[in-house]
Amino acid sequence: MLSLKARRTLYTVLLSVGIAIVALFIFRTFFYFPSTVYGESMAPTLEDQNKIIISRIGEINRFDEVVFHAPDQDASYVKRVIGVPGDTIEYKNDVLYVNGKKHREPYLKEMKEAMQGDALFTNNFKLRDVIGEDTIPDGYLFVMGDNRRNSKDSRMFGLIPQDSVIGEVKFRYYPFPQIGWTN
Repeated sequence: MLSLKARRTLYTVLLSVGIAIVALFIFRTFFYFPSTVYGESMAPTLEDQNKIIISRIGEINRFDEVVFHAPDQDASYVKRVIGVPGDTIEYKNDVLYVNGKKHREPYLKEMKEAMQGDALFTNNFKLRDVIGEDTIPDGYLFVMGDNRRNSKDSRMFGLIPQDSVIGEVKFRYYPFPQIGWTN
């Protein structure tokens, strides 16, 4: 039989472990959780098998990298938010226009430089061509992969409901040479 001191120590250890497990469960369920990137649609920003941390808290803004439930299959996708409710979107000659204003996309620089010839990295389109409307309605987002020539995104499956967003990509923790905050 254990002495009183040993029982108290065991009780304290078990209670501490139990509290830590409950805290971890709450933290992972409601705040942050790890995930793995599958595919090259966000390259070079995020590449196949990168390990990331996703935040379930905070507001989703234009140009955030988000993970959401895929509208066309039982999977999750990671893409960049290009348009939010009320936005108009147009791509013309490899330039993004949101609400008629030109926007720089520095995260595309590496891929654009790697292209050969005069081909467009992102084909020309207007939001109306994709969804049949000029502006993104309330409750929806327009998303695209950074690897524009190899991404299944809103240009193919349309807008995504905001409530399908699981969270925002905040941190990459693998591979180790690329460890760091995203965005």
